Amino acid sequence: MQIVYQGKTKSGLDIIIRYPEPNDVKEMRRYINELSKEKTFIRFQGEQTSLEEENKYLETRLIDIKNKRTVQLLVFLEDKLIANSDIHMLDKTENHIGALAISVAKNFRGEGIGKLLMEVLLKETEKELPDLKIVTLEVYQANVIAQNLYKSLGFVEYGRLPKGIMRNNLFEDGIYMYKNFT
Repeated sequence: MQIVYQGKTKSGLDIIIRYPEPNDVKEMRRYINELSKEKTFIRFQGEQTSLEEENKYLETRLIDIKNKRTVQLLVFLEDKLIANSDIHMLDKTENHIGALAISVAKNFRGEGIGKLLMEVLLKETEKELPDLKIVTLEVYQANVIAQNLYKSLGFVEYGRLPKGIMRNNLFEDGIYMYKNFT
């Protein structure tokens, strides 16, 4: 088990941040399906992932981690997955760019887990992805808390796609941000 952080949340919960392992597939599936039902600020908006789909996803990610194309970190409270993040390298003419994604389970937001996970992820990414020069992300216009977090960590807005995201049958802007690693 490759642990990159072990410590406490703001409220004193003992957490571990680590890389995924093959036997995490069921817990990862539970986590994404639960988050999807919430229809929050993620790409999944109610869809449910099968165990087979999640297994394929995890197998691909583990290969990408081994090949230094992805850093994926999971946050566990005991055996329960409560947050997930990754930076995945793009390819071809954009092979110096990593796309960032992060999520935190509903009952654990406001604990500082997102900020801690972002800090650990960015630090780990600097060590593990030697070709990385720029990290990008997309954030929902309505997700002001995440926008402020990203800005506090040095991300800068570089564009918006008006009505680029549809959530709950309503359109909102997609905000694009980046951070240089050079």
